[in-house]
Amino acid sequence: MERRLLLACLALVLAACTPEPGPPPPSPTSSEPPVEPTCPDSGVRASVGLEEAAMGLRVIGLELTNCGDAPYHLDGYPSLRVLGPEGEQLDVRVQHGAEGIATIESFEVAPEPLTLETGEVAGASIVWRNTDTSGGAQAVGHTVSIAPARGEPWQPVELDDRFPNGLHIDLGTTGTLGVSAWHR
Repeated sequence: MERRLLLACLALVLAACTPEPGPPPPSPTSSEPPVEPTCPDSGVRASVGLEEAAMGLRVIGLELTNCGDAPYHLDGYPSLRVLGPEGEQLDVRVQHGAEGIATIESFEVAPEPLTLETGEVAGASIVWRNTDTSGGAQAVGHTVSIAPARGEPWQPVELDDRFPNGLHIDLGTTGTLGVSAWHR
C-alpha cells in the first residue's frame, strides 16, 4: 500500500514538473505578400500537377487554369514540346493516348468539349516509359512547353521549379510521350 502511495505521489510530482505546452512559435513574417502568378494574355495558365513514377513508368498531371475574365473552350488534347536544359526542342514523338507505353484507361478516353469559367481548372496527363536498352540515353527534358490546343500560344513550364528533387522527362531511348485529353 505504501509503495502504491509513493508511486502515486511521484507521478503527481513529475506531472507538476512537466511544462504545459505553450502557444506555437510565431511564424516568420514577410514584409512582401506571396507572388501571385500572372495571367497570360490567352487567359489561361498552364502548370504541372502531381507526378508518379514506378518501375520506369512516369506520369505527370497537367493543369490549365482559366485566370481570365471570359469562358475558355477546350476540345481535345494539349499540344506539348519537350525542351532540354538550354531551351532547345528535343526530338520527342508526342502521341494521343498511352498505346505502346502502358495500359491506362484514362488515357484512352475520347476528348469532349468543355468550357472553363473564370477560376476553373482542366486537367490532362502525360506518360512515358524510361527504357534504355542501348546504354546511351537520349537527351533529357527539363521543361515542357504546353499549348492548350493546336494553334494556341505556347507556355513553358519548368519542371525543376515544381519538383524539388529535380523531375525530368527521362525518355531513355523510347523517344515517345503519351498525352491524355483535357478533362474536368
